[in-house]
Amino acid sequence: METLSQTPVNLKNEAFKNGFIMAGVSIVLFLVINYVLPQMVGSALVNSIPTLISIALAVFFCIDMRKKAGGYWTFSEALTHIFIMFLVSAGVVYIFTLLFGKYIDPTYNVRMKEAIMDSTQSMLNKFGVEDSKMDEMMEAQSQKLDKQFNPSFFEAIVGFGIQAIFYVLGALIFAAIFKRARPLFPRKGE
Repeated sequence: METLSQTPVNLKNEAFKNGFIMAGVSIVLFLVINYVLPQMVGSALVNSIPTLISIALAVFFCIDMRKKAGGYWTFSEALTHIFIMFLVSAGVVYIFTLLFGKYIDPTYNVRMKEAIMDSTQSMLNKFGVEDSKMDEMMEAQSQKLDKQFNPSFFEAIVGFGIQAIFYVLGALIFAAIFKRARPLFPRKGE
């Protein structure tokens, strides 16, 4: 009896390779934005460009992996390999970002905090938040950012774990979109 999918290539290796490529692209975009367009760091438009590029790459790699799997893969095969790809990419970028802010460019965390604090204050001013409440909210935001940019080892692990949960959800969505079951009655030549 024939198995549901015949894998001519090792999809796990493909998923790892694709994850590293996605991470590399994300890191290059991160560096370009920080050093070529530093004035745009807090901009919603600039922050959405890497996200859109990552989604486009994920779509391309999902289609490519399915093609390399023989054109068909079950939901569980798709989920497994897409999640591996997302997790590798997220892990590499997460570690790079932590190391970048700590060792490569220690001013990065300060610049990011200032951009976020300015954006938060601007938003609170637009909503007409009174000064005493704004000071309280700004102090809470400052403490939250300090923790985010300088996490302890445990906080970094928990932070990545929370990210991984979101990547599971993303992988579920992508797997549902890109799965393709082998037809019950194959066409001639298949």
